[in-house]
Amino acid sequence: MTTTIIINDQLRAFVDPLSDIEHDALERSLLAEGCRDALVLWRDVLIDGHNRYEICRRNNIPFRTIHNNNFETIEDVMLWMIDNHLARRSVSDFQRGLLALKKKEIVSARMAQKMADAPPAPDPDDMDPRPPPPWNTREDVAKAARVSSNTISQIERIQKAATPQLVEAVRSGTISINAAANVSQLPEEMQIAAVAGGRKELQQAARQVREQKAANKPKKLGPDGEPVDEKAALKAEIAALKDRMATLLTENEVLKQKLAHAT
Repeated sequence: MTTTIIINDQLRAFVDPLSDIEHDALERSLLAEGCRDALVLWRDVLIDGHNRYEICRRNNIPFRTIHNNNFETIEDVMLWMIDNHLARRSVSDFQRGLLALKKKEIVSARMAQKMADAPPAPDPDDMDPRPPPPWNTREDVAKAARVSSNTISQIERIQKAATPQLVEAVRSGTISINAAANVSQLPEEMQIAAVAGGRKELQQAARQVREQKAANKPKKLGPDGEPVDEKAALKAEIAALKDRMATLLTENEVLKQKLAHAT
């Protein structure tokens, strides 16, 4: 058993906390079967097996370690850990989004540093067009996280404006990403109060924000300059399309009969 294991808080943050049920199940498994999979270290830093390490150390369960020293920097380790977690089914959409955004941040910083360190470019007219850098768009991030671009936008909004209490509520599943993105637009004290009120209060706060946004949204005007009831207009358009479809089907049937008589 390795005597020196270092926990890096930055790396530990990439590991989504286990729920009480998941933690208890893992602990029962380790107590019954031992720690079958080795913990992975980079030098003396733990990079895979944080939950197992905590349980094994607390219960004096023996464990093995292996080293992966193929990384040059802590950023290399971060990218390896991120890719590992993104591939796991048990990771939530919110955590995958956060991980993918972190990967974009690291890759973008590296690209910027590489460009800064590169020699001056020759005449642009003599250069071949270069492909865009990897992880350059929200679509790249969404694809890696296996969520929609809209969900990534909502997670970015939560990152920028949500209180730690609201972030924890999303992480634990108390509130959805979509609802949390709305609640994050409220002042901090209102966010904290909504979280303290539980799931119902959070849902109510999210609904109020959505209703307020809808009320502030400019209304479409019709040809007469009067506000258009969008819901009624949509229903009318659907009805018109159905009528048009029925007419086309009738015309098609008439043409079929004419063709049959002609032959």
